[in-house]
Amino acid sequence: MFLNYVIDEAKAKDIILSLTVMDFSDILPNEHKGYEHERLYVFGKDVTPLERNEPEEKIVSLYIKFNKLANCFVIVISFHEQKYPLTYYFK
Repeated sequence: MFLNYVIDEAKAKDIILSLTVMDFSDILPNEHKGYEHERLYVFGKDVTPLERNEPEEKIVSLYIKFNKLANCFVIVISFHEQKYPLTYYFK
C-alpha cells in the first residue's frame, strides 16, 4: 500500500479516524496459535490517495483490520488495498 501510494502516518490516521459503522465488514477469529480467543474487526474504506507513479487520481478500496485487546488498546493488523471486494454489514 505505502509503496504504490503516498500515505504517511498522518493520512493513515485520518483514514482510520474517518471510519464509520457503514465501513464495518466482519469480525473474524484470530487464527494465530495462542490468540484464538481474540476477535479481529474488518473495515473497508474507499479513498483517493496520491499514486507515486501516476498523475491521475483513482479510488482505492482499502482493507483495514484491527485487534481490540482486553486493556482497551487497539492494534492495526492490516492496512492495504483490498484483494477481494468486502461485504458490508450495514450497507
